[in-house]
Amino acid sequence: MIFCCYNMDATTTNYSKAWYEKSFKEVSTYLKKVGYNPNEIPFVPISGFEVDNMIERSTNLDCSKGPSLLEALDLISEPKRPTDKPLHLPLQDVYKIGGIGTVPVGRVKTGLIKPGMVITFGTIG
Repeated sequence: MIFCCYNMDATTTNYSKAWYEKSFKEVSTYLKKVGYNPNEIPFVPISGFEVDNMIERSTNLDCSKGPSLLEALDLISEPKRPTDKPLHLPLQDVYKIGGIGTVPVGRVKTGLIKPGMVITFGTIG
């Protein structure tokens, strides 16, 4: 998760450090209430119109010592796939292909499929 405080270039905010700190405090309070630790979430002030702090750090937004938006996105790690759990593969569709046969199509949610595995599909309930 990344929190972006946008429109920092607007006439009402005008790159204001006080505006950024007020937003930071309000959002931090809310994040704590819903179970997140605000210290683990990047807070990034940005201006989309001026492209400030989106790709690289901007001197206009020195109110934050954190990363630019692109740097914050690069810091997000890919979630660990639950490969230690049983195979769960909901079917999306089934194709009948001449010369090949019936081909089930779906996405592996948990578990692993390995070459040579025999998988039986069934209905729920």
